[in-house]
Amino acid sequence: MQLLSKDLLKAVEQLSQEDLEQFVSQLIELQAQRKATSLPKNEAELLRKINQNIPLDTQKVYNELIVKREAETLTVEEHQHLLLLTEQIEKLQAQRLQYLAELASIRGVSLTALMDDLEIEMPQYV
Repeated sequence: MQLLSKDLLKAVEQLSQEDLEQFVSQLIELQAQRKATSLPKNEAELLRKINQNIPLDTQKVYNELIVKREAETLTVEEHQHLLLLTEQIEKLQAQRLQYLAELASIRGVSLTALMDDLEIEMPQYV
């Protein structure tokens, strides 16, 4: 059975925010897998690594702690947890940037050109 994109969009509109974020993450991964099937193995592996997202539960906790920080209601323990999560996320982003640079080198393009081509934006820090 062939689904029309408008029918699929109607179904997706009914998802909760958390389910929507998970669905989008899975959709991006599916897109990367499909693109990867026509690429050399080393490029496909780099794209898989580049498209790995921060685990949803980690992102959710991080976002909640950011909101509490902005509201100035963080406890000392929550502040320490936020610092730890921030460090973990920054390490993941640095690793992702390293994979992007490696892929750009393989393709013989600049990092900026590769990121434009892959529609990847630099991470925004809160």
